[in-house]
Amino acid sequence: MPAKKKKTVRKKTVKKKVVKKKTAKKKVSKLIIQKKMTISEVVAKHPETIEVFLEHGMGCFGCGIAQFETVAQGAEAHGIDVKKLMDALNKAAKKK
Repeated sequence: MPAKKKKTVRKKTVKKKVVKKKTAKKKVSKLIIQKKMTISEVVAKHPETIEVFLEHGMGCFGCGIAQFETVAQGAEAHGIDVKKLMDALNKAAKKK
């Protein structure tokens, strides 16, 4: 009688999926001056920014409203591009 062939059974390997939970990362801003800061706060912390405000037509730092008005609000009130102003302010503050 002929010898019976053995059946080879291949085992399937099942890879387990590892699901990692994505944790919400807070964005840490690298900007020294934030547009939500008040104008007087910016000038008090970074007096070198006074020249930038003047170059952009904002004499707000001497105004009483500067204590309550943010950089963004002041720029918008004077029709100034907020992004350009923020870039210039941060550039001046980094030179210090």
